[in-house]
Amino acid sequence: MKIALVVGINYYPNSNPLYGCVNDAYEVKSVLERNGDGSINFDVKLMTADSDKDSIDRGELKDSIETLFNTEVETALFYFAGHGHIEATGGYLLASDCKRGDDGVSLSEVLTLANASPATNKIIVLDSCHSGIAGTPPNGDQLAMLSEGLSVLTASTKDQYATEENGSGVFTTLFVDALSKFDRRYNTW
Repeated sequence: MKIALVVGINYYPNSNPLYGCVNDAYEVKSVLERNGDGSINFDVKLMTADSDKDSIDRGELKDSIETLFNTEVETALFYFAGHGHIEATGGYLLASDCKRGDDGVSLSEVLTLANASPATNKIIVLDSCHSGIAGTPPNGDQLAMLSEGLSVLTASTKDQYATEENGSGVFTTLFVDALSKFDRRYNTW
């Protein structure tokens, strides 16, 4: 069994809003759910926030990540499109309710959960600013902390911003396009 948690957050009342993250989440969900022949691929949980009516708070985001990586499956995939934050203590994924940046979900925590996961394969895909810090401990050690079976794809280095163009993240557009071509060519994942 393959499961995925796909998160797209545009709504940030305490920061600049984003415009393509929810669209990106729907695109990723669509490409993950079905193989080229229409058979089920991933069982996808979708979380999106486009307004105050569907905002995602930090606790809800963290709980969903924990549930994903605590499940014994063949593959557990976590996709996040939204604001990222970096400071001396490390990197963070920001939920709608974040006010400062360091009140987001710590990337160190996400990596700890993924590294300890009973899933055979763990995949983390981050379309957020500074996401390249994922896997690097905040103590300054430059060695990545990734267990066997864990892959991390990021839209940016720790010092870069992720960008949106034409209502979508540039990284996610390329990611979805690559998955779509792979799926069509081989008719499977």
